[in-house]
Amino acid sequence: MTRFTAKRLPSHRGQAAWSAILGPQPPAVPLEGSQTADFVIVGGGFAGLSAAERLLQLQPDARVVLLEAGRLAEGAAGRNSGFMIDLPHDLASDDYAGSGDDRKIINLNRKAIGFARDAVNAYGINANFFDPVGKVNGAATPAGDAHNQSYARHLATMGETSEMLDAQAMYDLTGSRHYTSGLYTPGTVMLQPAGYIRSLGEALSNRMSLHENSPVTGFEKAGSDWVVKTARGSVATGRIILANNGHLESFGFARGRLMQLFLFASMTSELDADALKALGGQPRWGITPSDPMGTTMRRIDTGQGGHRIVTRTCAVLKPGMNPSEAENNRAGRVHRQKFDERFPQLAGYPMEYKWAGHLCLSLNGVSVMQEVEDGVFSACVQNGLGTARGTLTGMGAAELACGESSEITAHFTAEDAPKRLPPQPFATIGANVYLRYKEWRAGAE
Repeated sequence: MTRFTAKRLPSHRGQAAWSAILGPQPPAVPLEGSQTADFVIVGGGFAGLSAAERLLQLQPDARVVLLEAGRLAEGAAGRNSGFMIDLPHDLASDDYAGSGDDRKIINLNRKAIGFARDAVNAYGINANFFDPVGKVNGAATPAGDAHNQSYARHLATMGETSEMLDAQAMYDLTGSRHYTSGLYTPGTVMLQPAGYIRSLGEALSNRMSLHENSPVTGFEKAGSDWVVKTARGSVATGRIILANNGHLESFGFARGRLMQLFLFASMTSELDADALKALGGQPRWGITPSDPMGTTMRRIDTGQGGHRIVTRTCAVLKPGMNPSEAENNRAGRVHRQKFDERFPQLAGYPMEYKWAGHLCLSLNGVSVMQEVEDGVFSACVQNGLGTARGTLTGMGAAELACGESSEITAHFTAEDAPKRLPPQPFATIGANVYLRYKEWRAGAE
């Protein structure tokens, strides 16, 4: 009998702030007893919910069951910075320019954004949760400015619009004198990621069976069907979509080929009237660093969960997918420093939340969006681009599971397999030393 058993189940460090600031969710409905379905989706993040939406577009009468290990938007989907980026955003490069066909990637990313926009419109999702305002690459050093200039030239060769901002424009936007320049690009959508995920999940739950707090412990072949198991129930199905990103490896797929990376973030308490006056600037903005290993900053307002600022930096490779409290605390201290450097007028302002978010990357930057076993389809390995790439791989896996082909399926099924990682423990030790070096080198960025 063919059987796949989860080696580990998802666990998270720190509270998922994006969801917490929206208030409590309705009670979860865990899977209990035995069910049957046409499709079972494992994972309720960007990939899983996009797969569900695409399945129901292609087969409106299909019986779809989605199993989420925790609560919607409290896993990785609610632990990112909320940037849904259309342009090349290669975290392994010096200036985000990709090494492949960037025009093709842009077109695919814009398909993902269009798909999400259509869902927002179709289901009446709060527009504050999907804000197409663009983003800025902020620079604080001559090297950072050179990275932005290089990236702008790369974009110009593809006919993409961008705008250089000087130090005064960056101050007017952010209230910070830290930035000496910036590169604005208009195509990014700024999400309230938990708001988007929770709203999409709620809308889809009227058309499918959604079971939260139902981690999948394994699945096995039983005749012509697969039986997907949780602690308290099971679902018999002909087709499974694994939309669980790095936990693809937990079921034995792509073992020794996936980098399990965690990025850390902190969010302030709600800014009071005195803090808002001292801060100045605009009520919403998003700043990615000109150096990919620098510090991401984002400001949100009452439409997205209150006047708050998010600081995100520090990365650690954890093959066991279990960042420690010490690592979370160390990142929190770095966030304190980075925040105070950028906003001395708010130095020491309380941080209400700090957390770790799980990313999964491959050495060669490929995803795993293909049929990995007869009737089992993967929508995984987002390479740090989970909002757009997760949406794309979810769409593509749904199409494959329905026997459909598209530009999305053609792209991902043509990719090479993820490259094998160096042996442990050398891979982890070396990677973490390198990450610390890159973090140090990013400096003021």
